[in-house]
Amino acid sequence: MRVLIDIGHPAHVHFFRRPIGELQARGHDILITSRRKEIATNLLDAFRLKHMTLSGERGVGGMLGELILRDFRLTRIVRGWRPDIMAAIGGIFIAHAGALARVKSLVFYDTENARLQNLLTYPFATRVIVPRCYAAWTPSKRTIRYPGYHELSYLRPPSFLAQRDIALANGVANDGLTFLVRLVSWKANHDIGERGLSADAVRTVVRKLRGHGKVLISAESGLPPDLEEFRYSGAPEAIHHVMAFCAGFFGESATMASECAVLGVPSVYAAHTGRGYTDEQERLYGLVRNVRSLDERALSEAVNWLIAFPSTMRESQRRELLRETCDVSAFVVAAIEASGEITSPLPAGA
Repeated sequence: MRVLIDIGHPAHVHFFRRPIGELQARGHDILITSRRKEIATNLLDAFRLKHMTLSGERGVGGMLGELILRDFRLTRIVRGWRPDIMAAIGGIFIAHAGALARVKSLVFYDTENARLQNLLTYPFATRVIVPRCYAAWTPSKRTIRYPGYHELSYLRPPSFLAQRDIALANGVANDGLTFLVRLVSWKANHDIGERGLSADAVRTVVRKLRGHGKVLISAESGLPPDLEEFRYSGAPEAIHHVMAFCAGFFGESATMASECAVLGVPSVYAAHTGRGYTDEQERLYGLVRNVRSLDERALSEAVNWLIAFPSTMRESQRRELLRETCDVSAFVVAAIEASGEITSPLPAGA
């Protein structure tokens, strides 16, 4: 088969990395198209995945121009290369190019509040593939649901085994606890109307966490001068090893909160808009605390929850999560090879 994978965000690199390797091992031809979004192209290069960059992020105001440009460029590539199937997370570009060039498109997604993008994508996609916890509209006759989360595609053992030496080399404390804080830039399409933590709120969170261990801040944009000393300076591709040896996560990124949760690391996701997957990880496994109200009291209570999280619960809750979810990477490969004609898989077990 000829398979086109479209990458638009750093998290997409991680999601598709294992399926791409497996598909290539099975003899399929893979073409990766990419977008300059944060460190997405850097990660592709770091993992030695050849790719064609079609566009770069332009912020909320330039999204329409990029949509038109990227749709045009991708459609031209699809008509020339003629893939048998295309796959992407979010998938707006492959859905449009697939409809125009009559090529099947598999759209994997987990973000309910990207309403405009989903409205422009789902009607054109061959299949919409979402986690079982997805809590928004999808076209019922073309939707596949599976028990799991995107983050399990690359963080499920034994495919990923955290290495302490890598974590130490990239900022984790040799002695004592380490906490990871994540701040986003709020430039994604699903961030329209959203706002993040104030600088004072971040200072309060860091101060409380610093009283119990080392603090690392992963930030997409600038930090106030007094917080720069906490900035994560390790390798981007090492961040999951760092996460695995942290005592807790506090941040504005739902993806990173979920990554920590599937690694057994307690996480606070602080944002006005929620996600079905972090809600489920809180309700079923107790590994995430979702904070919608970003006032001082709510944030303080969330930090206290994080600090007091029983270490004995981390591995037991993670084992339960793994037992009740599937091997997402294997499911992605199966869905692509079946051109979307696949039913939801059973949990893989721990």
